Amino acid sequence: MSKKITVVGSINADVVATTGKYPIRGETKFGKTVNTFPGGKGANQATACHRLGKETFLVGVVGDDMFGSQILSDIQKSGLDTKYIKMTKEASTGVAMIMIDETAENTMLVIKGANDTMKPEDLRQVEQAMKESEILLLQMEVPEDVVIQAMIKAKSMNKLTVLDPAPADGITFRALNYCDVIIPNKQETKFLTGVDVHNTESARRAARHLDDLGVKNIILKMGDKGCFVYKEGREEVIPAIKVDPVDTVGAGDSFSAAVACALADGVDLFQAAEFAVIVSGLAVTQIGAQSGLPTLDDVLEYAKEHDIHHYLLNYQ
Repeated sequence: MSKKITVVGSINADVVATTGKYPIRGETKFGKTVNTFPGGKGANQATACHRLGKETFLVGVVGDDMFGSQILSDIQKSGLDTKYIKMTKEASTGVAMIMIDETAENTMLVIKGANDTMKPEDLRQVEQAMKESEILLLQMEVPEDVVIQAMIKAKSMNKLTVLDPAPADGITFRALNYCDVIIPNKQETKFLTGVDVHNTESARRAARHLDDLGVKNIILKMGDKGCFVYKEGREEVIPAIKVDPVDTVGAGDSFSAAVACALADGVDLFQAAEFAVIVSGLAVTQIGAQSGLPTLDDVLEYAKEHDIHHYLLNYQ
């Protein structure tokens, strides 16, 4: 039976423009391409979980507009169930305006829109989904009280809560009281701990600080350096896989989703991080936060080609 994951989070339309170099403030430059993709951290992570073979329940809100209708259609085509996605007239669908330069790095401006209208009472209808799930996966692009209430519900059901505390602008320290696993990137780690992570020693200091705050399972995402995993004094640096990046939008979302999928399978935090490094590495080789996500078959093929074993052998 497929393991199940509930994702509570944002749903956006991503307007993605590519350019050679970023314009400086006040400057006009000609770009290369522009495309619109389904996005939002919640939707990205739910899609990633689904592609990695997990039955996934996505809980979120879109506007009653062109973007909202298109996103619902895209989600249905992907195979994800839309029954827990609410359409509202209170606000327009969330939009992320994203610019990608020649190094594949991205800069974005997010308009939360309908995501900001989500309320704790919207969670009532998904209690059964949470009961059936092994994992609750969350981020910070929806209101704080929704995040906290979802985590409290999950903890009351003895479910594992996995928090991707992104973006830094949305971080609430209250959430640390209810999360079992935290997966911040470098910017979010600095916001939470004050530590600028640039090597193993600084990652260790940041992880120990989070441990002191009460979170016992910690994975620090370090971009092209891989990740730093810390649990009960045990630590490990897991290097990134070698790829030619095209688009880093959604890489962190795919990483967190992969960790949740692996933990749902019952493996330890370190094996989950190894799996996530492969998934996020493959994700950056294609454009689009969701369209570029690898399938489980893609991951298994990579593992076979590179003689990577661990828990992936369970699928072969």
